[in-house]
Amino acid sequence: MNIPFLDNWRKRHEAVRGLALTAAIESDPASVAELLSECELLRVQAGAAGLELDETPASLEALDQLMPRWRRDPEDVPWLGNDAGLYLGTVLIRTVPGAGWQVWPNGQPVVRLASGREINVVEAGLSWAVTGSPELSQMYAEASEG
Repeated sequence: MNIPFLDNWRKRHEAVRGLALTAAIESDPASVAELLSECELLRVQAGAAGLELDETPASLEALDQLMPRWRRDPEDVPWLGNDAGLYLGTVLIRTVPGAGWQVWPNGQPVVRLASGREINVVEAGLSWAVTGSPELSQMYAEASEG
């Protein structure tokens, strides 16, 4: 159903959210990075499987090897995918020189590499949660090469 005022409201609120996150990243990037690294649902799921997420590339490889039991609950998949993307972004910004969080105008956090390339980590995380592809470790390897 097309309801024009809702579309306008959504666009306006996405823009406000994007501006607020952009301002926060500019004024206190460490706090924003800490907030985006929480990934609570992913950490709980990984912990239940005996995996501690230590924000290293090796932890991404370990996540790729987990049995995707979360796919049994379709309500969890988008949330887990979001967390997986933010976790991938966290590993990138903590281990790849010059990588940092940026925000697209719609409020979507992405990782910008030193080369200027932007990686939509949340989209990658959602794809990983739904299909298992691309693997998080593969996304990391491609991004860390530049």
